[in-house]
Parts: sequence; C-alpha cells; structure tokens
Amino acid sequence: MFKLHTLKTCDTCRKAVKFLKARGIIFEEIPIREQPPTLSELRQLLATRNGELRALFNTSGADYKSLGMKARLPELSETEALELLATNGNLVKRPVLTGPGIVLNGFREAEWEAML
Repeated sequence: MFKLHTLKTCDTCRKAVKFLKARGIIFEEIPIREQPPTLSELRQLLATRNGELRALFNTSGADYKSLGMKARLPELSETEALELLATNGNLVKRPVLTGPGIVLNGFREAEWEAML
C-alpha cells in the first residue's frame, strides 16, 4: 500500500491524487502537517535525491522563509535537517509518495509515471 503525504490546499498535491486515482493506484492520503514523513522515509528520499538536502525542502513555503532556512540549511548536519523535516511537515516539499520500493517527493508526472 502506498502512502501519500499531502496538503489539502496544495494544487500539486491534488494533481498527484488525480494522477494516482486515474491509474487505479490504491493509496492512503496522510495530512503532511499533522504527520510528516518519518526519519526513515526521509533518509530513503534523500538517497533518491543524491544526498541533496535542499531537494527535500519546500523552499517557497512560509515556514522555510520565516525560519531563515536559506541561510540555515547549509549550516545544518544531515541529521539535524532530517529531524527538522520530520517534525515540521510545512517544510517538506510535497507531495511525498512512499510505498514498496518507491519514495518520491514533488509531483513531476514524467518521473512518477516512470517509477510507477
């Protein structure tokens, strides 16, 4: 079973939901603010992004800006950055799809099509 972390007001998340439903893919939708991805899921996601921490962050979000993450992120260790993401779903680039052998974030239809 797949898990899809989303934000109800996010257009990109709605596109991902529509994409999955159109393909008959069964998933559990999880509110990302209340239940961010786990540390384990974030570590797996980081590996798919070649260790690029910034790729896991919602860099256009209000929390990213208000916390000064543009300046702070380069100073954080990998562990510190992942712990921050695991405790603040607003910081996570969404949607996040996890399932058997799959961990994706940010909806890019071609990438998702190739992986699913």
